[in-house]
Parts: sequence; C-alpha cells; structure tokens
Amino acid sequence: MRIRTTASGTTVLVAAAAAAVALLAPASYPAAARGAAGAETHPVREGTVRAADLLARTKDCEQISQGKYRTDVGAPEAVPVCGTPDAVFWKADMDIDCDGQPTEACNRRTDPLFLPTTTYQQSDGRHLNAELLPYVVVPQPGPRWNHTEHGITGGTVAAVIHGDQVQYAVVGDTGPTDLIGEASYATARALGIRPDPATGGASSDVTYIFFKDAKATPIESHEAAVAQGDAVARRFVAGTVGA
Repeated sequence: MRIRTTASGTTVLVAAAAAAVALLAPASYPAAARGAAGAETHPVREGTVRAADLLARTKDCEQISQGKYRTDVGAPEAVPVCGTPDAVFWKADMDIDCDGQPTEACNRRTDPLFLPTTTYQQSDGRHLNAELLPYVVVPQPGPRWNHTEHGITGGTVAAVIHGDQVQYAVVGDTGPTDLIGEASYATARALGIRPDPATGGASSDVTYIFFKDAKATPIESHEAAVAQGDAVARRFVAGTVGA
C-alpha cells in the first residue's frame, strides 16, 4: 500500500512504517530476487488476446463509481471506475508498488515508502513479492467505490494493458480511497515500463481490466493468473463471459 499524501496523520504513519521496516528488513536480500530497481525492462508477451481487442471492449465507460479518482495527490479527480456485467476497468497512470517481501529491488533503500506488508498474502502466509509477482493495487473501499461489492478481491485476475502489451496480474494490495493507478514492480517491468519505485512508472495510458469472480489459485502463481486471464479474456472480447 502506497502512502502518497502529506496530511499530518499520514506523515506519522510513514515515519512509523519506516521505523518498522528498519527492524524487519534483512541485512541481505534473497538470491532469487532479480535485478535492481533501475534495471532495464524486458516486455513480455502473454496469452493469445491482443491489446487492441481488449481496448475495443473498454472504449465506452458506464461509470459504476460514485465519484472519480485522482492519479496522484493534487491531481484532478478525473478517473472513473467503469463496469460491464463481466468486468470492471479504468484507464490511469501506473505508480510502482514495491511493498511486500524485501528483495534486491524492493526494500527500504530503493523505495522511501516501502512497507513489508501487502493487503493479501501468499498461500503460506507470507506477504507478496512485488519484484517477482505481477499484481495490481485497488483503492480501499470508500465512499467512491467498494471493489468487494463487484466480485473483486485478493487474487482476482486482471489484464493490464500498455501500448500493445498485455500483462496478466492479480489483485494483491490496496491503496488510498481517493487514488488509483498502481501495480507491482514485476507488472511494470513485464510491460516495458521503468519499474524503479522512486522514479519509474507511466504517466498515463495504462488500462486495468478486472474480470469479476475470476481468481488465480494460489495467489502467488503467475502461471495460474495467465491461464485464467487468457481464458476469460477470450470470452470477454467475444462477449461470452458468463454465457
């Protein structure tokens, strides 16, 4: 969960979180971690559904949120949550979430807002690994919108689109109730977006499509997310989801 506001209460939370991380983070990071925060990106093509076909199904927005979201603190409230009977989607920027297990790329030194926790956990109880697992952040339930009322929870499969790239991911974390547009280091890197949590991300043109009631099990299995995502995405573009 990213803390991106300067309200006095939140400043205290960030300071407390930083102190907690200093105690919890290991002296060295796992050998399995891949790359550093500023590592070059390598776009990965996944599944059989084209980005253009998914975008064609989301070109019209039936707004289901009670208001619109900001992409960053101080930005205008301009992003609605849109819905179909089968999916929820929005178009925003991409901020980089590095929260969860400390790794070489995601830790208190590379990310000033790093937290060693994610809202949802792996099947073994550990927090998610943002460097290795493609996951998306959704706003916490609030007056604008409550994702849990629309079949979306931890492990829900999403298609994240940037340019002509499609990356499948899972819902893995939640953020502030008024901000939208965030995904894990692994999601960004696979899409060819600079994944550095301090300086990376995309300023616009990222589409997030969440397929209602489609979940990857276990949440940490990216292979399960791709298999589920590709299957439901094919039905989504054909208009046969739930048929």
